[in-house]
Parts: sequence; C-alpha cells; structure tokens
Amino acid sequence: MTRSAKGSVLVGNGETHTIDAHPVQGGVVDTTGAGDLYASGVLYGLSRGFDLATCGRLGALAAAEIISHVGARPMVPLAGLAGSMIG
Repeated sequence: MTRSAKGSVLVGNGETHTIDAHPVQGGVVDTTGAGDLYASGVLYGLSRGFDLATCGRLGALAAAEIISHVGARPMVPLAGLAGSMIG
C-alpha cells in the first residue's frame, strides 16, 4: 500500500514492512507515473529474489526519481541510483 509522502507498507510471508518515502531531490514536481515506477521497483526486486523490505526501498527510490521532474520516464538510469541495493 502506497501512502504518498508517508512511504509504503508491504505485507507478505506473515511480515509487515513499513518503508519510508525516499527523499526527492529538489522537491516534488510531477507525480505522473509514481505508482507505476513504485510497482516496477517492487516487482524488479521480487523477480530477483530480494527480501520484501529491499523491494519496497527499490520502489520508493524509483518513485522518488520520477516525481522529481515532469514526465513519466526516468531521467537517469535507475540501476545506477539503486547501486548497492542491487549490487
């Protein structure tokens, strides 16, 4: 469940993970695509076998990047932003 600036909550395998929103460089500009990018980060993590908390952090990172500018496409490669999370 996404909660805007309050982050998100992921539930699975009998566990609940509360994930903080990732800081947005320069502030929120346009929320178009935020939910889609959040979902893509979570699904990427799940497809790679990451734990649920890491999946949530990847989703938060992707959403933060997309809301920092106008448009629904990332301006920088998300893999580079994720760095050690996916390393």
